[in-house]
Amino acid sequence: MEANDVRRREFLGGTAALAGLTLLNVPFPAWSFPSRPGEAVIPWMDQPPPPPERFSQVVPKQLRWEEVDAWLTPNDRFFAVGHYGFPAIDVRDWTLTVTGLVRQPLTLTRDQLMALPRRDVVYTMECAGNRGFPFFTGGIGTARWVGTPLAPLLEQAGIREGGVEVVFYGADTGEEQVRDIKVRAPFGRSMSIADATNPNLLLCYEMNGAPLPQTHGFPLRLIAPGWYGIANVKWLARIEVRDTRYEGRFMGRDYVTLREEQIGGQKLAVETSVGRTLLASAPARVTRHDGRYRIVGAAWGGPIARVEVRIDDGPWLPAAIDRSEEAEFAWKIWALDWDGPLPGEHGITSRAVDTAGRIQPAMNDPSIVNKRTYWESNAQVTRRVRIG
Repeated sequence: MEANDVRRREFLGGTAALAGLTLLNVPFPAWSFPSRPGEAVIPWMDQPPPPPERFSQVVPKQLRWEEVDAWLTPNDRFFAVGHYGFPAIDVRDWTLTVTGLVRQPLTLTRDQLMALPRRDVVYTMECAGNRGFPFFTGGIGTARWVGTPLAPLLEQAGIREGGVEVVFYGADTGEEQVRDIKVRAPFGRSMSIADATNPNLLLCYEMNGAPLPQTHGFPLRLIAPGWYGIANVKWLARIEVRDTRYEGRFMGRDYVTLREEQIGGQKLAVETSVGRTLLASAPARVTRHDGRYRIVGAAWGGPIARVEVRIDDGPWLPAAIDRSEEAEFAWKIWALDWDGPLPGEHGITSRAVDTAGRIQPAMNDPSIVNKRTYWESNAQVTRRVRIG
C-alpha cells in the first residue's frame, strides 16, 4: 500500500472522526478527488441530456463531474462559452487601450503587460447559467490564473472626476437587435469604479501554467475572482471609464435575473443584473474501493464553513472538507464515507453553509421558487446513483 493511501485511510477512516476534524478546521493532507488503485467511479443515473445544437455552439464544452480528479481543472476540460463565437486574434496586431474619462490614456502590447508585476489567483469560475437547464450542469471549473493587477493601470491612467463605471470590451462582436434597430456591438460588461479597482482583479494572460488558450480569451482576459463567469471578459481589447451607467445586452437585457417578490401585498417582478457568485455545492462522484463507498463533491461561492450531505430522506450528515488546498476564491472539496449502502437507487443531496451562517437554498426555497429566469440557479443539487 502506498504512503498516500495510508494517510488517506488514516484521515478518512470514519465519518465521526471526519466530522470532528472538519468542525475544528484541522487541515487535511491533499486528498482532493482521491484516486486509489482499484477505486471505481459509480456512474450517476441522471446524466444530463444532450444540449440543443444552438446551445452547443455557444457552450461547446462542459465539465463532466465524474471525470474531475484534481483540485485544478485542466485547460482541455475547462468549460467554454462564446456568445459571439471564439475569435482567433493575432497578438502582433493586438493592443489593450485604457480610455474614456482618464487623464492619461494608455495603449499596451501583450509583452508590455507581461513585463508588469505578476500575480496569480486560484479561482473557481462558474457560468451564471450553470444548472439553469437540465443539459447544462458543467459550467464550472477551477484554474490558476496569472496576469498583472488591473488597479495600478487604472491608477496610472488616472480616473477623472465624474467617472461612474469601468466598461470592459472584448474583441468579439455580434449583431444585436433592440426593438427595430439592428446594430453590431462588442461584447461588454461593466463594474463600478470601486469594484474595478479591487486589487484582486487581474488582466490575465496565463491559465494553469500555459499561455491563455484561444477559447478562453487569448491574448488577454479579465479575471474577476468571486464574480460569475460573464464578468470575466475574454479577448479583452478596450477598457473605458464612463460617466453614465453602461446597459449593453450582457448587463441590462441578458444575464438579468427576474424574481417575483411580495411588495405592498402584490407579487411584483424585480430584475437584477447577474454579479457575484452565489453560495453553492454539488456532489461530484461516488466511488467504490474494497467494498466501501465514498461521496465526493465541491462547494464554492463564499467562505465555506461546512458542507452537509443527505442520502435519500435521511438526516444531514457533516462532510469532511479538504483544507489542504486553501484559496479564497476556489472551491472546497468535500467527502463523506458511505458505509453499508443498501442495494438499489439512492438520491444524494449536498448543501453548503458559509461562515456567516447562510445555507445554500433548497429547491423549494422562495429565492428559487420565485425566480423566473435560469440565471443564478444555486439550489441544492440531488444526484441519483444505483448501488449493487
